[in-house]
Amino acid sequence: MVKPKIAPSMLSSDFANLAAEADRMLRYGADWLHMDIMDGHFVPNLTIGAPVIESLRKHTDAYLDCHLMVTNPIDYVEPLGKAGASGFTFHVEAAKENWQELIHRIKSKGMRPGVALKPETPIEEVYSLLEAKDPVEMVLVMTVQPGFGGQKFMPEMMDKVRSLRKKYPSLDIEVDGGLGPSTVDLASSAGANCIVAGSSVFGASYPAQVISQLRKSVQDTQAGCKK
Repeated sequence: MVKPKIAPSMLSSDFANLAAEADRMLRYGADWLHMDIMDGHFVPNLTIGAPVIESLRKHTDAYLDCHLMVTNPIDYVEPLGKAGASGFTFHVEAAKENWQELIHRIKSKGMRPGVALKPETPIEEVYSLLEAKDPVEMVLVMTVQPGFGGQKFMPEMMDKVRSLRKKYPSLDIEVDGGLGPSTVDLASSAGANCIVAGSSVFGASYPAQVISQLRKSVQDTQAGCKK
């Protein structure tokens, strides 16, 4: 069974106190810290880059799960590798011509490669990246349009998750967008084991309870599958 991994999205944190926010999430039970890197071109928003990852790395040993919503992900491999990123998830829509070289470079810098896809992108577009000689190790299924927080979860994206889980039983499958206590069961029952949650965690009165609830949803689904 793939392990549940709960990854609070630091895009929803207080950026003026990023190190403290990261520590708080880890104390509350987070497995990963999800870092949204946007270039203002692939998506309209502009967020953080390698300098912020490097600064945060000085304060934590946590797994920094970097999701790159950028037009030229290959340009970010070396700086993020030097900065201390743990995971490097690029969008399949931005790497159709060079994904093999991109995966190789990500691994050569000691990072774990993942691939993300927008809601309108067919799941079949990532199969070749999973079946290559040098494959990605995680798929991120976007359950909202990338680029903005606080959007509503798109349940129709769960068909993609189900297809992935059936085809790749040991794959880390991540979902991002609109995840919280009211939607996580849809994602976990479809087969997602890595849950990104932003406003539902950071906006909660008791974030630790939300993180625990998200994990329990994945664990309960997996326990049910074993029966």
